[in-house]
Amino acid sequence: SKIYKKKHVWKKNCNWNGRWVNLQLDEKTSSINIMEIKHLKKILNEFGDNVRYEHDLKKKNWFNIGGKSKVFYKAENLKELVNLLKKLDNKEKIFTLGAGSNTLINDNLFDGVVIKLSKNFNNISLLRDDIIIAGSAVLDKFLSDFAMQNNLSGFEFLSCIPGTIGGGIRMNAGCFGKEFKDILLSIQAVDKSGKVITIPSKDIKFEYRTNDLAEDLIFLSASFKGVKGDFKKINNEIKKLKTEKDKNQPTKIKTSGSTFKNPLTQTKKKVWELIKESVPLDKSFGDACISDKHCNFFVNKGDAKFKDMKNLIDFVAKSVLEKTGISLEKEIKILE
Repeated sequence: SKIYKKKHVWKKNCNWNGRWVNLQLDEKTSSINIMEIKHLKKILNEFGDNVRYEHDLKKKNWFNIGGKSKVFYKAENLKELVNLLKKLDNKEKIFTLGAGSNTLINDNLFDGVVIKLSKNFNNISLLRDDIIIAGSAVLDKFLSDFAMQNNLSGFEFLSCIPGTIGGGIRMNAGCFGKEFKDILLSIQAVDKSGKVITIPSKDIKFEYRTNDLAEDLIFLSASFKGVKGDFKKINNEIKKLKTEKDKNQPTKIKTSGSTFKNPLTQTKKKVWELIKESVPLDKSFGDACISDKHCNFFVNKGDAKFKDMKNLIDFVAKSVLEKTGISLEKEIKILE
């Protein structure tokens, strides 16, 4: 038997020959359909080993924190992905996982489907001299390198972002004064019903670290426009940005990048400045601590649990609010 806790309701997930089970714990009753996974196995049987059940997510994110997903699906190609979405018939929660570089995952069972795009969504090519098409599973730094190899500038900042194209579009990722919106031409995506759509960037409302794209969209690919430049100058700019990043941000440790967004509408101060003046920087919960190199980066220094990292995030946000009156918004994505 495995016991998972979601909010205040405990669920006991046991194989009792497909019977309905009613459990009463913490003075609450939870009805669990033990047939659920059996039913999913039946309708998703054709996808073979690309679909796994109660799959461990801990090793699939940079924090190295997290429990399991009810269903984990590795999409081989667009046709198969559309087929799976249609079979699910919009009856399951869906979360698309990229590099896991900006994601904190709950230790409990995620009651839904986690989708990971395969290497077939990792293609990259030139459409014309100044336009690149990249699959959403392409790493940002690979897109930056591809642009450099083709003498295209404007992509240098991507060399310092450790995620994928899909994740970058989702949050309008950026650094050093540049964001995805500055180079994006269009995106191709599929919704939960399996409908494939193309959206020009001019129809997307971008803001700092966000946009108005529907949460249920799974990004497939995107086109980007650069400016013809000199290889040596582009390479030097990338080296300069990487040096600056390595000097100020932690590397090669279990972290998920910037925890909070800069509160641009509330103050001119950077979020790290607000944290530094509001929080004891040696504060920790279990193995979840604040980086001594950049205090907006939180670190799993050993075997931190979800609740440890979440407690640290909540503590910092509360401390900044009490000290400065400024409300912080999380930049990392939390899967619960």
